[in-house]
Amino acid sequence: MTAALAMATALGISPRAVVELLPGIEAAMVRGMTKQNSQTDLSGD
Repeated sequence: MTAALAMATALGISPRAVVELLPGIEAAMVRGMTKQNSQTDLSGD
């Protein structure tokens, strides 16, 4: 979280916006990675 807030500050994004949006973004990333890993496991690679 600290790194995300530091990056947001450097980019001029409100820390409050990051705190509000980050949980949703993180959940979407985890779902995407899980889906990708499941597809890789099924293909045998």
